[in-house]
Amino acid sequence: MESRALSFAAAATTSLVRLKKTSPLAIWTRSDRSVGGGGNLIWGRQLRPALLIAKSLPALNAAGKRDLLQPICAAASPPAEGDESAGEGKVAPVGFLEKYPALVTGFFFFMWYFLNVIFNILNKKIYNYFPYPYFVSVVHLFVGVVYCLVSWGVGLPKRAPMDSTLLKLLVPVAVCHALGHVTSNVSFAAVAVSFTHTIKALEPFFNAAASQFVLGQNIPFALWLSLAPVVLGVSMASLTELSFNWVGFISAMISNISFTYRSIYSKKAMVDMDSTNLYAYISIIALFVCIPPAILVEGPQLLQHGFKDAITKVGLTKFLSDLFWVGMFYHLYNQLATNTLERVAPLTHAVGNVLKRVFVIGFSILFFGNKISTQTGIGTCIAIAGVAIYSYIKAKLEEEKRQMKTT
Repeated sequence: MESRALSFAAAATTSLVRLKKTSPLAIWTRSDRSVGGGGNLIWGRQLRPALLIAKSLPALNAAGKRDLLQPICAAASPPAEGDESAGEGKVAPVGFLEKYPALVTGFFFFMWYFLNVIFNILNKKIYNYFPYPYFVSVVHLFVGVVYCLVSWGVGLPKRAPMDSTLLKLLVPVAVCHALGHVTSNVSFAAVAVSFTHTIKALEPFFNAAASQFVLGQNIPFALWLSLAPVVLGVSMASLTELSFNWVGFISAMISNISFTYRSIYSKKAMVDMDSTNLYAYISIIALFVCIPPAILVEGPQLLQHGFKDAITKVGLTKFLSDLFWVGMFYHLYNQLATNTLERVAPLTHAVGNVLKRVFVIGFSILFFGNKISTQTGIGTCIAIAGVAIYSYIKAKLEEEKRQMKTT
């Protein structure tokens, strides 16, 4: 059953990637939807606010507004000069993707959630027999880097040149990315997946605090007020979480802070390079950042009994297969998240992110059979509801400011 799910997800993802080649870093380029007017930074979504947005947004329509929902395939081009059909007013047939864009967007949402859930489940299954999050984090990045190198090799896309100036801009982003990624995995290995995602629901709080006190942006009182149930819900869930331990809790909190600072440094790294190349370079730098801690912290244990124990429990083939697939799903679900979020309006974007966390928490509880107390369940629901309210208010405020600028 597991192998069928992996095959289906890989095949579906490959077809989607062919439809629209992009990368997880493109999420970072959506800063006009996440940073600025609303005063919020959403982790991992900001890198080149103006440059790529200016290139990717469609032209103004007759009403003076931009179309937010874009079909994947380009519209049919007009007949060339000299074409016999040019003067007959014939219209090229509309394809399925152009005729039903909402259906295609819905499928993208499904695949995004599906791959995210599989990644979290497979990641936690590996930790159950191979509790070495530093090494697994390196594997995640390594598989993604290989994917990017193969893409460069076949010219999709063509590799962009790197210089010392660009490297200095990207190193802080990559360091924060590496730290946030590793500490997230340490938390996943130490506590239940559902609890880690509950703690990570505090990301909007750290983002708002960074926007207010680091970037000097004014956060509306309504946004601060909407964060109160998030803090309350996480506190309630933490007090009675059966899998609670300080390593898992503190690691998740460090991850929140790291991703917040990654967003801050990303704003400074505004370079004229396509997002796929930028993500490849940042992944390579992050990989080199993650390797030394993995060797120092887990190296002796891995060589002594870590690999042997894992192979004894599941066999060499399954062990290597699990590591490969968890790295692929880490890369692909981020890529599908990009494909999905680029097709929708900011409010749908915000709701989609909240629902994704609900899906991951719910499926992880069902799959692993984790027992949670009543108070933990109520606290988790309150926290997720708070994130939903915060996301809704922020998206509405940003939309109103954009409308004011266009009028």
